[in-house]
Amino acid sequence: MSRYEEDIPVTSLLAPRLAYFVAVARHEHVTRAAQELGVPQSTLSRAMVRLEQDLSVTLFARKGRTVALTTAGRTFLASARRALGEIARAAESVQQDADPASGKVAFGFLHTLGSETVPGLIRAFRADHPRIRFSLVQNYGEAMLERLRAGELDLCLTSPVPDAPDLVARRLDEQRLRLVVPDDHRLAGRKRVRLAEAAEETFVTLEPGYGLRRITDDLCAEAGFTPRVAFEGEEAETLRGLVAAGLGVALLPPPAVARPGVVELTVTAPRAVREIGVAWRDGHPDTPPVAEFKRFLLSRRGRLIPEL
Repeated sequence: MSRYEEDIPVTSLLAPRLAYFVAVARHEHVTRAAQELGVPQSTLSRAMVRLEQDLSVTLFARKGRTVALTTAGRTFLASARRALGEIARAAESVQQDADPASGKVAFGFLHTLGSETVPGLIRAFRADHPRIRFSLVQNYGEAMLERLRAGELDLCLTSPVPDAPDLVARRLDEQRLRLVVPDDHRLAGRKRVRLAEAAEETFVTLEPGYGLRRITDDLCAEAGFTPRVAFEGEEAETLRGLVAAGLGVALLPPPAVARPGVVELTVTAPRAVREIGVAWRDGHPDTPPVAEFKRFLLSRRGRLIPEL
């Protein structure tokens, strides 16, 4: 049984020696390859012998310090060059992403923050950091936190503000929620309403697992009732459309643009707001562009959400 058929992965045996192998193959001379690499000739010779032993294949025909590739060696060389090329491209990519002036930030946020809040934040940030790039992800809160934990996101704006041992979260702002009713509704002539006045109404809400759904359920419970839910959706503006069609009422953040067919009422009791926070993985170092954008977000405490 060869070594790579045991517990040691073949890649861990071969990877450190690929650059040595390619240099020897290019020069067809161990001493010249060792000089290029800046390693002792004896070290390079032992590495090539060990490589052949690990593969159980002869890669070089030797004559003194001069070598020539065997047929197996030529086959292996092509793959080794591709592998080293991929490593070089990967190194260049992560270096570019970490560049303080032109790196990349993977940033997640709620759908309801996508029309006004996030574009405004990025515009303000890029006034001083015009070359920093963003990979933007919109999703509901729990899905974003899972992507954050998986390392797919650097930062995310979410609500409610998470409280988890593996995450760090900071409250940035709060956003008022409104009771949205059809424009021919019995409450449509009002400007303000107590949420308890909607206890007998049919609600349209986001699906369970969405932060706004949890907030809606909690606020209704605080007002003394459990909402009767007729429709569940995945996006706030779809819910507004359902309200405009007369299919129910909803607790929603204000829209970027007023929608016809609905009236948005201020809720006086209980206090209807949702907290917006930024979260990141605990103990994970930031690249310079991520650290800079994090500092920017934290500097916006209390003025993150425009009052519409």
